[in-house]
Amino acid sequence: MDDLLQNRRASDVRAVLDAVERDKGKAVFIPIGEVSFAPLVTRPEKIICVGFNYREHAAETNTPIPAAPPLFNKFNNALNGHGGVVRLPTKVARQFDYETELVIVFGEECRDVSEADALDVVAGYATGNDLSARELQTRTSQFLAGKTSDGFGPIGPWLVTRDRVPDPNALRLQTWVNGKVRQDWNTRDMIFNCRQLISYASGVMTIKPGDILFTGTPQGVILGEKAPREEREWLRAGDQIVSSVEGLGELRVSLA
Repeated sequence: MDDLLQNRRASDVRAVLDAVERDKGKAVFIPIGEVSFAPLVTRPEKIICVGFNYREHAAETNTPIPAAPPLFNKFNNALNGHGGVVRLPTKVARQFDYETELVIVFGEECRDVSEADALDVVAGYATGNDLSARELQTRTSQFLAGKTSDGFGPIGPWLVTRDRVPDPNALRLQTWVNGKVRQDWNTRDMIFNCRQLISYASGVMTIKPGDILFTGTPQGVILGEKAPREEREWLRAGDQIVSSVEGLGELRVSLA
């Protein structure tokens, strides 16, 4: 995927697909159950994340509606794939949380993109989970320490090209923890929609092919619960998390 996006190898992929179509008898198809998934991308120059971008999520955490998208980042060590294992950094944290999110994958280098043209620079969309160590996230005003532990940024299993997603701000988003629904909302509740996020981020920095943007999570996270923090059931080793964004597939990870 990195080669496809960063080195513009689309014509090579098309040649393979055309060859399969011409002679399906020679094609070898591997059952999905036998496939091991890597992270959707493995070498983005930038992993950009947006905090508090859903109105109900801001409300549940008593966070004022931001005047501009609050941007933070993860690093490449956080990348993880569908079916991956996340090893929790229990020596430094205990309050682990999920955040299912729509992820934008960029296909064009761009700077200062207008909102009208913003979706034209998108290669496609994917399901992501912005896993978080909450006490590290909230210990200071900077989120980074709570967001970028190894494996804390699973993405996948699929890149769904932008032509198959007519409106990224009309997608149902869900999270299950050990089979129980914890989040169920819609991307239309974003405070800053996908066009606005892309335009804003590209005004701050040059976006490169293969860069990714986590667009925020809705209400339903453990951080937003009303019980005292020490009494909440935070994620722990053995938990299974399934994240879903409508039309983009289910992303499954296990914790260890």
